Amino acid sequence: MLRKLSISVDFVHATLANAVAAGLDPNQLLIKNRISPRLLLEPDARISMERFADLQTHTMRAMKDESLGYHVRPLPLGTWAMMCHATIGAGTLLEAVERLCQFYQLFDFDIHCDTRSSSKDTSITLRHLSSAPNRNFLDHTFLFNCHRYLSWLGNAFVPIHKVCLQAPQRFSQQDYHRMFLGATVSFAESSTLVLSRKALLANIEQTPLSLRHYSRHPNLIMLTQSHAASGWAGKVYGILRRSIDQPPELEKVALELGIHTQTLRRRLDSEGTSFSEIKAFMRRDYALHLLGKQGLSIEEIAYRTGFSESSAFIRAFKTWTGVTPYTYRKGL
Repeated sequence: MLRKLSISVDFVHATLANAVAAGLDPNQLLIKNRISPRLLLEPDARISMERFADLQTHTMRAMKDESLGYHVRPLPLGTWAMMCHATIGAGTLLEAVERLCQFYQLFDFDIHCDTRSSSKDTSITLRHLSSAPNRNFLDHTFLFNCHRYLSWLGNAFVPIHKVCLQAPQRFSQQDYHRMFLGATVSFAESSTLVLSRKALLANIEQTPLSLRHYSRHPNLIMLTQSHAASGWAGKVYGILRRSIDQPPELEKVALELGIHTQTLRRRLDSEGTSFSEIKAFMRRDYALHLLGKQGLSIEEIAYRTGFSESSAFIRAFKTWTGVTPYTYRKGL
């Protein structure tokens, strides 16, 4: 089952930023993927991860460019898929990282991907052979995809030691925190992802058969794959999801996790979040999912997401997304 996640509308803006230059109508792309163009006018709006993944995929296909116009020249459709075929037969994740970087050096992609290892870390660093404006979004999403793909290959979370992204910062720190699952993110002249070398020595668990399933919608899988064991926030989220309509309080969650309440608070704080924030995220993401279903009233959705009154749900939803659930649903 997919986790009911959502994503900031800022990522929608970034996805469509070069659509007009490619001769496409951004509004038509939004409507095709059941996203209201009006949501783009709300700075705090969010959409379901499933809709965003579909938008990404359809925009790439319409532009015939997997870089969404951020590369100096289009990245042909199928580039990522061929990289997957080149790495699926590697023995370990570390070998897959080396093959991934070699793959992008074989072609005139203008992306130079370097990997270096020490006794503790393995880094992936991106360099560009020519300058191009607004290149940082490509770097950010490329390293995000690399980490999620490696975690999928090994069927386990690959710990991130450090993330340094090409400046300037494009999204909020909270968004980057979620992209890289709690890792510290800084900004500089180049982009580097530093991973646990020990984790990368694990064998690849996926097969050419499972790659066929992955290849049907890689964007969706990478955006929604579960990493429940990757941090305390993930563990809390998993417990809360089991009882969305009546989520347990902090004390009960801490008891289930076998730690003191204050210890759990500190550990969540060290990951840049809190119990109340996780509960709000869970309710918001589930509400966005339910609003996409036909036949469910706002009152029913309020009840299913743990609100005793629809008015309280409407106020909370507007705080989460910048629009009311009625306005959001009109755009679906």
